[in-house]
Amino acid sequence: MKLALCRRSAVVLVVALAALSDGNFAQTPAVPQHTVVAADGIQWKPLRPGAEIAVISGDPDKPGSPFVMRFRYRGKARIPPHWHPIDEHITVLSGTFKLGMGSKGDEAATTVLAAGGYAFVEAKMAHYGWTDGDATLQVHGVGPFVINYVNPADDPKSGKK
Repeated sequence: MKLALCRRSAVVLVVALAALSDGNFAQTPAVPQHTVVAADGIQWKPLRPGAEIAVISGDPDKPGSPFVMRFRYRGKARIPPHWHPIDEHITVLSGTFKLGMGSKGDEAATTVLAAGGYAFVEAKMAHYGWTDGDATLQVHGVGPFVINYVNPADDPKSGKK
């Protein structure tokens, strides 16, 4: 008897909740399960001479948003000392990349990372990079991703370089 009463109460509760709802259960958008980006579908944008940037996933400008970006360098490229307000995870996908820490930009103090190499750069740590040939890097983190140049004149948006 008690079991039948519990079942009836449960059915009444479900019916009452359904009546109070707006009935849009089937209209809830599906959550994406995966993202696929073909190499020829990447949209590259100029960053500075010899360098391009592409957002692969996420929104690097949005606080708290996980993101994946790529940087593509052509020939000899120099990335002046800069820092980010977030942790940066760097993976070298192709070529060779020289990464250095600090605000001086001393090429002799860099670590050479070949394809497959990985580096972690803590938030607000000044760092810089060099390529002597074509290289592609993948960077991931949690936004907002901002490039703050140690020397503001190094910022390509400043028009001073």
